[in-house]
Amino acid sequence: FFIPGCALMTPALRERLRGAAMVLFDATLWRDDEMITAGLGPKTGARMGHMSVSGPTGTMAAFEELDVRRRILIHINNSNPVLLDDSPERAEAVAAGWEVAYDGMELSL
Repeated sequence: FFIPGCALMTPALRERLRGAAMVLFDATLWRDDEMITAGLGPKTGARMGHMSVSGPTGTMAAFEELDVRRRILIHINNSNPVLLDDSPERAEAVAAGWEVAYDGMELSL
């Protein structure tokens, strides 16, 4: 599944993704207020239609029980610290079973 923009993990979406071989999922922002705290804009992620990667209602939490074999973060804003190889956020995402997409990444099903 390719989901570059997602505002909310609905029950219907959760069931559709359950057990998928691979999901490429919206990782625009690590935190909902990321753009505001970085001084990059006045809107939250939720207001722009994006779930946060972190937090109790974020992407990582939403996928915990879905048994998706390969989970890849895509559509990552340049303000998202998960882009940095040595960031605590990257380490947290990797520890939770996520890959971070990169330019030139090739995928096979």
